Amino acid sequence: MEKWPIGVFASIDAGLGVHLDVVRELGVPTVHLHSPHASSRTPEKISAFKAQLQEYGVTITCVFGGFEGESYADIPTVKTTVGLVPAETRAARTKELKEIADFARQMDVDQVGLHIGFVPHESSDPTYAEILEVTRDVCDHCARLNQTLNLETGQEPAEVLLRFLGDVDRPNLFVNFDPANMILYGCGEPLPALKKLGSYIRSIHCKDATWSAQPGETWGEEVPLGEGDVNFKAYLTTLDEIGYTGPLTIEREIAQEPERQKAEIGGAVALLDRLKSELSG
Repeated sequence: MEKWPIGVFASIDAGLGVHLDVVRELGVPTVHLHSPHASSRTPEKISAFKAQLQEYGVTITCVFGGFEGESYADIPTVKTTVGLVPAETRAARTKELKEIADFARQMDVDQVGLHIGFVPHESSDPTYAEILEVTRDVCDHCARLNQTLNLETGQEPAEVLLRFLGDVDRPNLFVNFDPANMILYGCGEPLPALKKLGSYIRSIHCKDATWSAQPGETWGEEVPLGEGDVNFKAYLTTLDEIGYTGPLTIEREIAQEPERQKAEIGGAVALLDRLKSELSG
């Protein structure tokens, strides 16, 4: 695979990414796929989906887990509904995440991505040890399938995430770096965080945002690529410095506005292509 192929966050049926027809129209060669509903993970549908991808010339590089009941309405809601941290849904979601990893393996994908949720910032918190154990459990399942588990950045500062990765102590646990999430959640400047996490980066998102007036308490604002506070030329330069050569996967979270989403992703593709050309020249 060429250095930095363009990617897009896509979906079959969950509505959290662009449809494959849009991927084909944009001429994008790679996708991160939001995990489809269980009804779409049957052998028959997997076979049909693989044939469609081959026809379109599209490769899935990471399958992202997602669960019923998750909400990103605001930061407090994320803390209580997202990922494997909420205790009341943890067992069922862990089981489903393993099934999602099985689906990814059947799709010939060796990376599974996840918003694990708000990991406690203090290791003395009783929940911290519980999240360590469930993460080890999922990592071990993925290891049996020759897969990595890539945790998405955002909910923790880089130092907290680094400590958590070390404490989990599994060789197949890595990071999906999303620079905008660092800004949206108010968890730190993206580029220094990228450098600190460099050896763990196995997949990335290209998303832009502006800071909230109350970082960490209220959302920043997601904006079209190049219009926020990330600085994408510096982002790509830093990716080059840490040796990342994988896909540049665009994520634009306005699925409720499909035409605007498609237009802004098209603009993001053009911007990344231009920056790639400038940096290689």
